[in-house]
Amino acid sequence: MGIYSVPVSEMDIIAPLFAGWEESLIWSCLQGCMGNAWADSQRHPKSARIILADFCYFAGKVDRELVTEEISTCSRDYLIMVPPMDETGEAWAWEIEQVYKDRCKRVERYAIRKEPGIFDRKKLLEIAGSLDAEYEVKLIDEDIFRQTREQEWARDFTSQYRDYEEYHRRGLGVAVTHHGELIAGASSYTVYREGIEIEIGTRKDYRRKGLASVCGARLILECIERNLYPSWDAQNKWSVALAEKLGYHFERAYPAYEISVLRRDPAKLGGCLRTARTAKEV
Repeated sequence: MGIYSVPVSEMDIIAPLFAGWEESLIWSCLQGCMGNAWADSQRHPKSARIILADFCYFAGKVDRELVTEEISTCSRDYLIMVPPMDETGEAWAWEIEQVYKDRCKRVERYAIRKEPGIFDRKKLLEIAGSLDAEYEVKLIDEDIFRQTREQEWARDFTSQYRDYEEYHRRGLGVAVTHHGELIAGASSYTVYREGIEIEIGTRKDYRRKGLASVCGARLILECIERNLYPSWDAQNKWSVALAEKLGYHFERAYPAYEISVLRRDPAKLGGCLRTARTAKEV
């Protein structure tokens, strides 16, 4: 028994367990771009787990060690666990509930279809160009990157990148500023070879002004120019509505668990950054 860390060079051994998942964070890990994976065997795994950013995905036969081991030593105090969408899903869900009890909350998230080529460029240009003159929209540069690290609501725009150099090389994002201050944005939460996973949000005092729509439209256009797919997963119904406005189509609701992680040795993790991808009303 036991679980084993899967090296980047051996991700192919767990790839069959995740076959059928339409999830860019899983693709990112399997491609060796971001994230970490574990399995119940080094050679012939029947169960696997992927953790990337605030998300944890399971596949294969239910394994309690994958639900529990090393979770509390991760550099976070919050995690979203997602059971598989296949016949093993309810068994994984039951295991999660039994392990974390009152520290887990079952929620509903919303999958958005991945449909390359569906976007109406003319409509996106209209939305992207609808910004009032008092605001400025631009790609995330070093100054904006710094601002994302200083404001809790904006941290997930860049939280998965070590520094600006890495973000500039691998990431992509759009920001709206007001007198130089970051007030809204859309950015690559994570990346995979063929695209990005979008993180979008607006500062609380600037919501309901259409700023997130502008950012989202501009970022999708930038992805189209770079031949990248802008993947979208919605945490709430506001996010679903915004996605549909920009040309996406809703696919299905799915269950997930928000986990409050108890760390085994908080002293060793004191310098770690919490990057909870919480609900944003945009």
